[in-house]
Amino acid sequence: MSKNLKRGLEALLTPENSILVLIDHQPFQFTNLNSHEPTMVINAVTGLSKAAKIFNVPTILTTVIEERGGLIIKQIQDVFPEQKPINRTFINTWQDPAVTDIVAASGRKQLIIAGLWTEVCVAMPAIQAAAEGYDVFVVTDASGSVSKEAHDMAIRRMVAHGITPINWLAVTSEWQRDWARVETAGLASGLMMEHAGASGIAYAWEVQLLNTPVEAQ
Repeated sequence: MSKNLKRGLEALLTPENSILVLIDHQPFQFTNLNSHEPTMVINAVTGLSKAAKIFNVPTILTTVIEERGGLIIKQIQDVFPEQKPINRTFINTWQDPAVTDIVAASGRKQLIIAGLWTEVCVAMPAIQAAAEGYDVFVVTDASGSVSKEAHDMAIRRMVAHGITPINWLAVTSEWQRDWARVETAGLASGLMMEHAGASGIAYAWEVQLLNTPVEAQ
């Protein structure tokens, strides 16, 4: 277990100390994605990307040999239209200085990772970064593997190294933390309506009810 494991409030994410790395959400990687329904991973990583934009969390986009594996999916690129993904040859993102130099320069220690596949391109950098003192979170529903077993075993392996598994809604909720933070509350609520599935639908219904005039008796 990592000696740097945080406790209490220090274990929760803050926008000011977070940095997000999205790894290899490319067409080739999706072709053998069997741990999740692919549309669920696409929805989760899109929601996560939009949340990072809302909370001004620096986000690194990276692909591996994109000339053969394809461009990062449009849903992510559309959130960061000005950003060109870092195209690697290293399987392990954490061995590429083009990525690690940006993370180090940010001074942020809460490293949030999502990618394809969990057992390879997520586990490798997560385990290495945790050993270097980063507080690493892996967004499990925005990641996926060749099989459910591969995904689950990868998460178990990373937990043994002190890495925290989390889903994209939990990340967003910890970044928001307090609904009195009005500068992001409205945008976060809108994000939930777009990408939080049945929870978003229920919230939209609640808004509808609250805005429906009641006839005088």
